[in-house]
Amino acid sequence: MEELPSHQKGEPKAQKGIGLNGPIPVDTFGGRVHIKWDNEAEVTPFGQLAFFIEFLKTSGIYIDWVDKCPMIFNSPNAPSKLNILGTTFLSVLAGHKRYSHMSSIRCDTVSTNLLGMTKAVSEDAVRRAFSNNIEEQDGIRWLKESFFQTYYPLLNEPWILDVDTTVKLLYGKQEGAVVGYNPRKPGRPSHTYHTYMIANIRLILDVEVMSGNENAAKYTAPSLWEFFEKMPKTHWPKFIRGDNSFGTDAIMTAAENRNLPYLFKLKQTKNAKRLINYCLLRNDWKQAGQGWQGTESTLLLQGWKNPRRVIILRRPVPKELIAIDKKAGQMEIQFVDVGNTEFYEFAVLVTSLKDDVDIIAQHYRNRADSENVFDELKNQWGWQGFTTQDLKRSQIMARIIALIYNWWTLFARLIYPKKHTEALTSRPLLLHAVGKQTYHANQKLLSVSSAHGKRNPIHLRLTRLAVFFKTLQINAEQLTSMERWCHILSLAFIKYLRGRILRPPDLITVMI
Repeated sequence: MEELPSHQKGEPKAQKGIGLNGPIPVDTFGGRVHIKWDNEAEVTPFGQLAFFIEFLKTSGIYIDWVDKCPMIFNSPNAPSKLNILGTTFLSVLAGHKRYSHMSSIRCDTVSTNLLGMTKAVSEDAVRRAFSNNIEEQDGIRWLKESFFQTYYPLLNEPWILDVDTTVKLLYGKQEGAVVGYNPRKPGRPSHTYHTYMIANIRLILDVEVMSGNENAAKYTAPSLWEFFEKMPKTHWPKFIRGDNSFGTDAIMTAAENRNLPYLFKLKQTKNAKRLINYCLLRNDWKQAGQGWQGTESTLLLQGWKNPRRVIILRRPVPKELIAIDKKAGQMEIQFVDVGNTEFYEFAVLVTSLKDDVDIIAQHYRNRADSENVFDELKNQWGWQGFTTQDLKRSQIMARIIALIYNWWTLFARLIYPKKHTEALTSRPLLLHAVGKQTYHANQKLLSVSSAHGKRNPIHLRLTRLAVFFKTLQINAEQLTSMERWCHILSLAFIKYLRGRILRPPDLITVMI
């Protein structure tokens, strides 16, 4: 068979005026440009990563996370746990959702060098390390300690615990891939993420990955009550809050036995609807905010030992209703004129709180913020991805992603202390920039070029943050690592603390 010319085999054929080793002229609508590949230059797409790494180094939380990792290798040729965890960290921070995406950072020598790594490892090395080199219980204990170290100085302040579950869709034959409650794609196997978080500031306390059919509150309860058993009562939340899956007698009884206030939504069972109908005849409805009206009563459902306080909320719906009738298997939409008849949507809350109706209604509306956290973690941080055949690695990655999410949330709050910025906004603003590393006079220089429209004010804020970290480092001999972390948290949550400095609580060994 005739051999192809060399320029058709993938080798460029030299043309007149175009050198194989020199710049290549390319004609564009903006004129001719000359392109030259420089494969020796040390560049990174995360030019502003150094500021985030200084945050991690000054606080000490990252090096503790690496040092305490129970990853054990027997082979002298195995990668170091610093390289394994560093590769995972960079991949999650970049917004990856698959292990295979880790290959995109293997040539980023700048970012790996900033983390103290010798190199980025392959995705197969990360998979094997989490599967073979970490015992499951040791891994759970390690990551729970890392979570605890991140948030526990905040427990001195009044706080609210949100508990909720979310569904992760699965498309293979993974362990725990069971058909369960799945509102998005009914009949699709899934995992269930049981999550605990500090309300309003969007910090994750812990997350557990369970089979798709284990979404009920009874599966959440063991770890939830274990959390409180290990925590001094002085650091418990003001109350716990959840949707109607947690409004069960078992959960409420357990909370009452611990003198822990709660606020849950009730399912509208037959007896709950009977109470709604009874309350409709009353004239003591109060304004509860955002178009809702509320009243209170007591309710004793079947299976309850004692009556409990309930708040009934109602809100008018538009008078032009859409009614759906099923005729001969065909769904038809009909618009119904209801005249002057008033129609309402209802919600029933059960609580042990003593607050007024309007305050309790607002407390429960604030719970909707937890859905925003799920949306961010699933769509912007990789909770929908990093799927493996075994449940163990899914559990490890879910906790690692939530932990890195916490770190980035705190870092972003140092820049914007008055609001939470999601990764979709904060990554291009605080992370993405072309960085070129050079060496001169025995110094390492990282030249950063950002194309963001807000680059100038962000450069100023990052510079001020670097000055703050230098101040902490100068005072490092007088401050313990926990005191430095309290100063960092105090600046991140200056809006809530109003300038007060957090005190390190005496809880170092509580959760271990």
